[in-house]
Amino acid sequence: MAESKGALIAKTVQKHAGRAKEKFLQNLGKVDRTADDIFDEHLQNFTRQQNAANRLQKEFNNYIRCIRACHAASKSLFDSLNEIYESNWSGHELLYVQAQNVEMLWHDFGHKLADQVLVPLNSYQSQFPEMRKKIEKRGRKLVDFDSQRHNFQSLQSNPKKRDDIKVAKSKEMLEEAKRTYEVLNSELHDELPALYDSRVLFLVTNLQTLFSAEQVFHAETSKVYSELEAIVDKLATDCQRGAYTVKKSSPTSPKKSPTSPNSTMNSTPSSPLAASPTKMEMELNNKSETSAPEEDGLGEESRKPIVSGKVEAVESSSINTPNGNAKPSSASNSEPKIAKDTYEVPAGATTDNLPPGVLYRVKATYKYTREDVDELSFEVGEIIRVVEYDDLEEQEEGWLMGIKESNGEKGMFPANFTRPI
Repeated sequence: MAESKGALIAKTVQKHAGRAKEKFLQNLGKVDRTADDIFDEHLQNFTRQQNAANRLQKEFNNYIRCIRACHAASKSLFDSLNEIYESNWSGHELLYVQAQNVEMLWHDFGHKLADQVLVPLNSYQSQFPEMRKKIEKRGRKLVDFDSQRHNFQSLQSNPKKRDDIKVAKSKEMLEEAKRTYEVLNSELHDELPALYDSRVLFLVTNLQTLFSAEQVFHAETSKVYSELEAIVDKLATDCQRGAYTVKKSSPTSPKKSPTSPNSTMNSTPSSPLAASPTKMEMELNNKSETSAPEEDGLGEESRKPIVSGKVEAVESSSINTPNGNAKPSSASNSEPKIAKDTYEVPAGATTDNLPPGVLYRVKATYKYTREDVDELSFEVGEIIRVVEYDDLEEQEEGWLMGIKESNGEKGMFPANFTRPI
């Protein structure tokens, strides 16, 4: 057993040495080499095809790794968003649902790429190593065939030392080497062109699957992100309406005087409510003075002037009627109200053809963004109708109550951000 194994090894070494010697002589041009131009062309095509498959497999494996990394990054991002998106905010549950949809799309996309693109690509690429082994075997058998052919020719070319037994044995070995070579050569002449032609159909099928998976993933992901955008837009709208504004500790505290954008030029903002009494107010003061003589018992306290657009109520209980009896007032226990006539209409404002309850109209000269829920936000050029305060105690110096003509929204706004029209 050991001897047969050693003999086999020696035979193999001798065969390899013979092939090396034959190839060396062929390279030196001392012996002929069997040429096959058609096979050489098939071999060049095979080499290009194998290099292309190896490169495609390498790049696609890298692409799959990047897809998985993006999947992991997307999951981490939405986990963070679900944690910081407060439960009382609009769309909290919808955000979680859409995050799960994104996770599912990433998972399906990666699974499809791995199973329907990468696996067929690996199968396609696995053909080349096996075919390469067969080509190398054909090359060895070609060297054996050329070696036996040269040996046979050498024995025949020397008639003086010709040994018919050696010639016959050499011819037999030549025929065997020729048959082995021709079988492999014939198979490769069929298989190499078929493999080369398959590259087009494989590439078409593989790319169609890849691009289709990409298209479905991005289309479905786009729908999910549209829903996410709508959720955030709703949150922004609610925020602008003050749904998530922290309430002030003293809701009845007066507002600070608004600062005009050009306050560096005018340090004190003007307000029509803080202006001097109008002509009508002065007439009311004069009338009250003439209708209440000193002998009626009215002192200085019963003849207070109108200040800052307010009419001071006169205690009618202290006014005697002509017959000497005190006339009780039906409104003695009620709060005094501001009449429309007591609001000063600034210069340049018109009161003609206005809807009921509207004192005058103003136009925004600067953009203003509200800082509280009871204020108005407006852009430059918007028209606002000035109306009375519903509650006199809410009136603040330098602020007006108005209704935007664009959408009917009502609220307070700084007077020095507008001008009368």
